[in-house]
Amino acid sequence: MNESATVDRREQRRVETASRLTSVSRRLTAQKGLAGFTIEELCDEVGVSRRTFFNYFRTKEDAVIGADPEADSQVFAGQFMARESRGWPVVIDDLLELVIQHFGALEGTVHEHADFFAALDREPRLLQRFIGMSKERERQMTALVAERESVPADDPRAQAVVHILFGLLRSAGDRVHTLAGPHDFASILTDSLSAARLVMADPTPRKAHP
Repeated sequence: MNESATVDRREQRRVETASRLTSVSRRLTAQKGLAGFTIEELCDEVGVSRRTFFNYFRTKEDAVIGADPEADSQVFAGQFMARESRGWPVVIDDLLELVIQHFGALEGTVHEHADFFAALDREPRLLQRFIGMSKERERQMTALVAERESVPADDPRAQAVVHILFGLLRSAGDRVHTLAGPHDFASILTDSLSAARLVMADPTPRKAHP
């Protein structure tokens, strides 16, 4: 086996271990709250040592939130910029495709999504942290869109694209969390975008205000 294949396999194991720690920590937090289980109990269920846990996360809270957001943002930004500017109509499509790709890779199954939202519901400080991260990601993504489309960061088109995207993400997350049965996050998200586009494209004239 060559060195590149060895590195790839090592990285795959690293990602799989981090994903298992996050998945189990979300389930335990949803069931018991953060104070209801120890890091040792989490590690025993995943089948890793306490030392291994701290190679990936500093705290249980970090494990519930998931993979390193900064590293993930850098990968996302690289892939988005590599698609290059092709006009404003495709910006939202590029973002949506990459979000679905990254969300699916990092966050796991529909049941794991439900555990995540249940954990946020149970632990207000986790919810506040997640909201804060989302706001920072919105700012970063607006700057990213503006850079690719060669406009200022305060360009209303860049801001509108990101506001629409995050609104769709919140709506899709709520539906995954509340609907019974196996609902596919990607389908809900793309259907929501199609509905938004249909509404915005409606040629019905506005009623005159008295």
